[in-house]
Amino acid sequence: MFDLMPIAFKNINQVWAYILTETLKQLGLTCAVICPGSRSTPLAMAFAQQVPDIEAISILDERSAAFFALGQAKATGRPVVLLCTSGTAGANFYSAVIEASYSRVPLLVLTTDRPAELRDCHSGQTIDQLRLYGNYPNWQAELALPSADMGMLAYLRQTIVHSWERTQTPTKGAVHLNIPFRDPLAPLPDGLDLSVLRSQFHPEDFFAEIANPFPISHSPYPISKEWKECDRGIIIAGVAQPQQPEEYCRAIAYLSQTLKWPVLAEGLSPVRNYAQLNPYLISTYDLILRNQQLAKQLTPEMVIQVGEIPTSKELRTWIDATQPRRWIIDPSDQNLDPLHGRTTHLRVAVEQVGEEDTGIWGHGEAAKVLSASSPSYLQEWCTAEMQVRLVIEQTMGKIDQIIESKAAWLISQILPLGTPLFIANSMPVRDVEYFWKPNHLQVRSYFNRGANGIDGTLSTALGIAHRQQSSVMLTGDLALLHDTNGFLIRNKFVGHLTIVLINNNGGGIFEMLPIAKFDPPFEEFFGTPQDIDFAQLCATYNVQHELITSWEQLQQKLNPLPTTGIRVLELQTNRKTDAKWRQENLSHIPQVFQVSR
Repeated sequence: MFDLMPIAFKNINQVWAYILTETLKQLGLTCAVICPGSRSTPLAMAFAQQVPDIEAISILDERSAAFFALGQAKATGRPVVLLCTSGTAGANFYSAVIEASYSRVPLLVLTTDRPAELRDCHSGQTIDQLRLYGNYPNWQAELALPSADMGMLAYLRQTIVHSWERTQTPTKGAVHLNIPFRDPLAPLPDGLDLSVLRSQFHPEDFFAEIANPFPISHSPYPISKEWKECDRGIIIAGVAQPQQPEEYCRAIAYLSQTLKWPVLAEGLSPVRNYAQLNPYLISTYDLILRNQQLAKQLTPEMVIQVGEIPTSKELRTWIDATQPRRWIIDPSDQNLDPLHGRTTHLRVAVEQVGEEDTGIWGHGEAAKVLSASSPSYLQEWCTAEMQVRLVIEQTMGKIDQIIESKAAWLISQILPLGTPLFIANSMPVRDVEYFWKPNHLQVRSYFNRGANGIDGTLSTALGIAHRQQSSVMLTGDLALLHDTNGFLIRNKFVGHLTIVLINNNGGGIFEMLPIAKFDPPFEEFFGTPQDIDFAQLCATYNVQHELITSWEQLQQKLNPLPTTGIRVLELQTNRKTDAKWRQENLSHIPQVFQVSR
């Protein structure tokens, strides 16, 4: 039975808003992020009436709200609604819409608007909201003005169903609906006689058979004979945030062991956090490829790239220079080859790659080990991995002082099982690439590597952690400062987030670039120190703060994790010392080992 909202037939705006929100509820919407404002009143009221079936979360800052919604959609894999009033409010969603597009995250963006007669006449809080986000949405439209007609209500219902579908297919992303309303916006009578509509409207029939309409195909895609006949191939497990990470990792392991090809796993790939599934895992390829002799010796003939190509510049340069035949396995309709090589896009999920005669990949266990009969090319990779990993462990184990790079290495070994971890852009994501140790901790890594910006770092992490397992964020100081309004979410946030803050007072990534040698103007315009006392900042937002002075202290604070609240663990480092350590070790480590042929 459907319980009609008590306000639904006060005016036509409320009818319209009820149809919209009820349709979304029937489709499976569970979370709507709502920014305060006047023009969005009908929809805000309707979403509030849908609680608890739809969690309605009010967030003041639109940019922060958008990234919180992005984080929720990442964590749950389901579309999240994002609602705002008219005017520049929707413009603040823009960067999150771009990230949703490139990261393939389902968002349903609802911007409310004034009607046509109040546009282009300097009516307050009015801008041109049509195609506000350019070509970034999967689909976008402006709804008709609310109308007391059964045919128009059916139009609204089906447009919402289509919008929901387009957030998820053919590739996940954002959909934008611009929704005009005339006054009255509050649930007050508007002078229309809605009695006829009330008599014609039967919700059980109207909302019947609405459901998420996407069957998922698991038909096996046969492993190519061409791959099987090649003994100098590699699999690159790139940037990925799959909803079922263990199944994803098992699929890659199955492919690797069938072909006897090594798996070069990006630090942001779940493969590194399910290391027991893949005995041919190579995590140190960035360092290995800095050894020019080895890079030449390990030149592949074929490459299978699963998902997006890794962050590593060394890997990209090597692939570009050697020009192997390359296949990209990914179900999206996007071009995932920034190197423009000899590439074939296979528009399937890696979980679909298997053998027709053996069924799907998931039935087997990944327990094969390297043996004397393994191809020499595979043995060379595995030997290099073992040797360079040993050097990394010895090097990191001797470091007592607080330096930035050790944080990623240590965190990879100490988090509680299955911890959601958000990794900020700039240096944290690169230290993870260099030093994240393969583990069996099933850490759920998240990141905004679509547009690679620092926008919304804190808000995204809070969206991921909301109503999930106690979570962690690894970030630098500038990325956190860029989104301090995210702390305003604290009173709506349910769960726990620990923020591991690397405070080097500025942009550490720029210290790694050639521009660092030119000061002035480097420090003012690139280093950009902000000289913030984070203890005072946290006190302003009533967020717990602790200064970490030893690695033992950090380890104790990260396992076990608290269950509620937001906490900042600050590690103060020296930006120039960190950069010097990286430059020395990234060039030194690759030279202390070699693989004989």
